[in-house]
Amino acid sequence: MDNSSQKTPQSDWAEALKVFARLSIWIVFPVLIGALIGKWLDKRYDSSPKWFLIIIGLSFVLSMVGLVKNTLKEYQKIAPVKKEEEKNKPEDNK
Repeated sequence: MDNSSQKTPQSDWAEALKVFARLSIWIVFPVLIGALIGKWLDKRYDSSPKWFLIIIGLSFVLSMVGLVKNTLKEYQKIAPVKKEEEKNKPEDNK
């Protein structure tokens, strides 16, 4: 019997932490980098807080798009395919 195909509780936690880290990166890094770039642009062009707010807004949108895309990708790995369920579902003819 091959034990490599069986998951241990530790491997479940490891996979969950990897997913958590991957999704958390999409929250932290775009906004952090956006804040740094926005502050730098405001200092350079003496336009505080115009560029800071613009770049933070754009980085927030980028962050949410990346987060949703990666969340959907992870969801597809664990969720049953809806089309398969609909194929097997009997149709009601009223």
